[in-house]
Amino acid sequence: MNFTPTSPSRSIADRYSLSPLSAATQRLLASPVKPPRSIPKSPYKVLDAPELQDDFYLNLVDWSSSNVLGVGLGSCVYLWSAQTGKVTKLCDLGVNDSVTSVNWNPKGSHLAIGTNSGPVQLWDVLKNKKVRNLVGHDHRVGTLAWNDYVLSSGSRDRTIITRDMRAPNDTSIFRHTKHKQEVCGLKWSPNNMQLASGGNDNRLMVWDRAASNEPLYTFRDHEAAIKAIAWSPHQSGLLASGGGSADKKIRFWNTQTGSTLSCIDTGSQVCNVAWSSNLNEIVSTHGYSQNEVVVWKELSPALTKQAVLTGHSMRVLYLAVSPDSENIVTGAGDETLRFWNVFAKRNRRREDDSSSGMGDFDGITGDRGGRLSLNM
Repeated sequence: MNFTPTSPSRSIADRYSLSPLSAATQRLLASPVKPPRSIPKSPYKVLDAPELQDDFYLNLVDWSSSNVLGVGLGSCVYLWSAQTGKVTKLCDLGVNDSVTSVNWNPKGSHLAIGTNSGPVQLWDVLKNKKVRNLVGHDHRVGTLAWNDYVLSSGSRDRTIITRDMRAPNDTSIFRHTKHKQEVCGLKWSPNNMQLASGGNDNRLMVWDRAASNEPLYTFRDHEAAIKAIAWSPHQSGLLASGGGSADKKIRFWNTQTGSTLSCIDTGSQVCNVAWSSNLNEIVSTHGYSQNEVVVWKELSPALTKQAVLTGHSMRVLYLAVSPDSENIVTGAGDETLRFWNVFAKRNRRREDDSSSGMGDFDGITGDRGGRLSLNM
């Protein structure tokens, strides 16, 4: 008896000879399954950040389009170049004041600085010079947001002031007064037409740029302060928000219709959310009780966890995304800044996971773990 074994390398046509599937579908089914993207679980760099405040309501870290990190430490603002690793002190507010927020303009040429005393300072970083001192708030300014040449500031005095920085004086365009407690989150939409604000009154408000007196929408679903706000760069009018320790939820909203889309209970205080501009993924940072960083893949109508990153010993209160949208930096009350490679590259083959793509840190002295000091 002759036995001829079946060839393991039969053609696709043979395997699906009796199938009603199209040739394209057959090729798709026969193609190897792509393994899940690997996200490194350890930071590729750590910076010591003395006097980085453990305060949920502040926003002390921002990454510019020109690849420079701005960080508020106590009364000082430091700049760290991701290309060269050089650290410079931009300013010192003195012993009677402290930095409560920082935010870069879209070009990365000017840094807005919120202060504990109320004024907002505008610095030209190329000239290392303060060019404006904007008064109008009675208490600390914990959040800032740019819209081209327009700057919005939110304060413990419960107001939001929006100004055009091209104007020769400090006249405000809008002054919003609808929040009942401290304003701790502000973000302009990618098309610059809507401003989202979050407050310690558990309210998320959406303001139309063309209408100043009343919010377009007021969402009351969160049960704690709303600092974490992010607009989708992929879908117009898609907004994400996160609630504090009594809420622990990330919610999604359609600001074109004013409707709630979905909600996920994260199990921890939500301190920040941010979208990748390269793909439909989100990163969130958390405080009580996990102190973790979570990368999510958006699969409508829900989120699925891609990775959970740990290392901070206190609440992860601060988050900024690199200009290429591949890396993030997180900050915590443990007085460290940690850099993570979490997002995929756009339309390019991914390099080794250990590569930050943000320079080789030449000229900096640190231990082999990459622990450096931001303070000088």
